[in-house]
Amino acid sequence: MIAIGCDHGGFDLKQEIMAHLEKRGLEYKDFGTYTKDSCDYPVYGRAVAKAVASGECDRGIIICGTGIGISITANKIPGIRAALCTDCFCAEATRQHNDANILALGGRVVGAGLALKIVDTFLDTPFSGDERHKRRISMIEE
Repeated sequence: MIAIGCDHGGFDLKQEIMAHLEKRGLEYKDFGTYTKDSCDYPVYGRAVAKAVASGECDRGIIICGTGIGISITANKIPGIRAALCTDCFCAEATRQHNDANILALGGRVVGAGLALKIVDTFLDTPFSGDERHKRRISMIEE
C-alpha cells in the first residue's frame, strides 16, 4: 500500500499519479488534500510519514509546490527517509543507497510525464542491501 498526500500546489500532480498507480494495479491511500484550496503542507506530509513509519503503508509519495517543505516535514518523523527527486537517477540512487521510503516531488517543478517516470523508478527499484549502505542508514537514524 502506498500512502499519498499533497498540498494545493501538488494537487494536480497527485491526481495524475493516482491515476497512474491505478493503471499499474497498485493500491494507495489518499491522505489529502482533496481540493485546490490553499492549505498547509505539513498536515499532509506528516500524515503520509506517520502512515509509513507505523507500517500502515509500505511507501509514500508526497507533493507540494517545490517538494521541499513537505519533505522537510516528513523527515521529522522517526524512521522516515523522504527524498526529493527531480529525475530518475536520483530516484534510483535513493532507493538503492538510502532505502528511501517516501518520494517527494514538486508539483510546480516537474511535469507529469517526468514525474510518472520518477514514481515508477522509485517504486520499482529495490534497496541494494549492501553493508556500506546499511551502515550509513544506521548512522542517519542515530
